[in-house]
Amino acid sequence: MKKIAIIGGTGLTQISDLNIINREQIATPYGSPSAEFVTGELNHKQVVFLARHGNPHSIPPHRINYRANMWALKHLGVESIIAVAAVGGITSLMEPACLALPDQIIDYSYDRKHTFFDDEFSPVTHIDFTAPYSQSLREQLITAAANANIKLVTNGTYGCTQGPRLETTAEIKRMERDGCDLVGMTGMPEAALARELELEYAALAVVANWGAGKTEGEITMAEIEQHLHTGMANVLALLKAFIALV
Repeated sequence: MKKIAIIGGTGLTQISDLNIINREQIATPYGSPSAEFVTGELNHKQVVFLARHGNPHSIPPHRINYRANMWALKHLGVESIIAVAAVGGITSLMEPACLALPDQIIDYSYDRKHTFFDDEFSPVTHIDFTAPYSQSLREQLITAAANANIKLVTNGTYGCTQGPRLETTAEIKRMERDGCDLVGMTGMPEAALARELELEYAALAVVANWGAGKTEGEITMAEIEQHLHTGMANVLALLKAFIALV
């Protein structure tokens, strides 16, 4: 079995069903990761868990040390990563509380440390990013969802914005014209850094709300929390089913 990591986003700072074996702080050449790395057993198999925004949730998307997080996971011997993220829905299938497994990404973020190959001692390196997510991981998650009878939207394009503010109506309209189905703030450079380290990586998105302008009125935190409560319960069930397969 490959060593698996789960990265938890907003709404998933810990996994209650994880039988904890070890907690570890890791120093990296890129600074401090978001939180300690928790190794435990889920469905009788060992996994590593990291809270992307810290635990408690305190690090905004644009200030996450993505390089430290990914380097530390590689250091721990992780080979496959399931990255859970709360997102907004743009197109009709991406309704609040649903789970989605994007297969493409568009990066609208800026001023983030987005590569390990950026100093004078690093070779010029151009990773192939045609398919930004591991197809084998995606297929396993699709099978796990079917086994657990969990509804999962099995493709879509994730648009990664800078945050921490939510988007304007005009920005969501532009993203929809660009082909985005989902909008989030943490998908990049996480996915690209995983590819640079030759780690398998798949994003599991939980739709917390409709994007700006898709419904009447403002987007409220009460609305987001309600949908995350439902969506994260399904995430845990899906992760258990996925772990049972690998």
